[in-house]
Amino acid sequence: MEPVNIGLLGMGTVGGGTVTVLTRNSAEIARRAGREIRLAHAAARQYDPSISGLEQIGRIGEDAFAVVEDPEIDIVIELIGGYSPARELVLKAIQNGKHVVTANKALIALHGNEIFAAAREKGVVVAFEAAVAGGIPIIKALREGLSANHIEWIAGIINGTGNFILSEMRDKCRDFADVLAEAQALGYAEADPTFDVEGIDAAHKLTILGSLAFGIPLQFDKTFTEGISKIQAQDVAYASELGYRIKHLGIARRCGHGIEMRVHPTLIPHRRLIANVDGVMNAVLVKGDAVGPTLYYGAGAGSLPTASAVVADVVDVARALTTDADNRVPHLAFQPDELSDVPVLSMEEVETACYLRISALDQPGVMAEIAGILGAEGISIEAIKQKEPEEGETYVPLIMLTHRVLEGSMNQAIDRIEALETVKGEVMRIRMETLAG
Repeated sequence: MEPVNIGLLGMGTVGGGTVTVLTRNSAEIARRAGREIRLAHAAARQYDPSISGLEQIGRIGEDAFAVVEDPEIDIVIELIGGYSPARELVLKAIQNGKHVVTANKALIALHGNEIFAAAREKGVVVAFEAAVAGGIPIIKALREGLSANHIEWIAGIINGTGNFILSEMRDKCRDFADVLAEAQALGYAEADPTFDVEGIDAAHKLTILGSLAFGIPLQFDKTFTEGISKIQAQDVAYASELGYRIKHLGIARRCGHGIEMRVHPTLIPHRRLIANVDGVMNAVLVKGDAVGPTLYYGAGAGSLPTASAVVADVVDVARALTTDADNRVPHLAFQPDELSDVPVLSMEEVETACYLRISALDQPGVMAEIAGILGAEGISIEAIKQKEPEEGETYVPLIMLTHRVLEGSMNQAIDRIEALETVKGEVMRIRMETLAG
């Protein structure tokens, strides 16, 4: 059988790892794919000349469009990242009848509907396993391994940078800014860490997972996103005292009147397996009606782990090259004409329990006044913890755990509490999930 010719766009961290895996494991990959997979043409403006296997690439240039226009190329691997020119390159590759493998979660989350429609029209495959959770095969699990299930919910730690920061804050009682600086020094966080710490990266990934789980179009703009930059060391410590850990979760849940899609800091009972995923590791918990809860854990980033997912997609596409286009695994798990129009809920319509930290004046009647506001909004209190005031301080931290309540009701209660003269500053609200199977 003729070899499969690969065109590679980008040879940064993941691109370099992909070269290494494809060349180092070439014999094993050929055994699995049924034919040789050959790196025929690559484009990169800059790359490390010491990348293992670099000498086995047929041709290396700087023009990415030359790769997607190369008539010898069967599969284009897009590892440039970002929205543009990645979108234009992928669409041009599809137009030229080439299959595409990408690790670009931002591209899929924002432009996936357009890209998949173009791919269906041309009868080609767009594979994106590496776009979510690095080397963890969560896309394949949702599209194939769990296809017998009615997926009820997904909860994932899908950004290693945020998980590293929260783990360090808990284990070493450090402040957010201090740990962020270390994450940047170690290369876990970018110079501009906004996408990681404010949840945008996780929201891209959750958008993809939600579409795969529930058979809805990709809708990044409807995914609620909240970061971890306001989490303080005291919140991490109080959560621990109460038997919880704070994780930055992406949660997608099917409920009676729509789909919840949200990324935010979350208190989880400390005994849950996912609560014990630390450092830069990722984990995705999926609850299906038949299989129950299943947990997928591993490296969510890095050169070789992500390359593992990229090359697995290449093998899948190579196997499918002779398959009838109508009988391949659908891009978003469900047949294109079977996608649902069930709405993604606004955050105001979502119901969660909450952790509240309030800086309240240390005098009689204040707690009763706050409790009265919560009661008036229909919010039931599960637990209250008042810390002793430090010497000379007139305000004390008041910690409350609530039962489940509509977000809109909680927002109104917080506004009223913050308006009290006996309360200083903003109320810290962290949502809570039991993630019970």
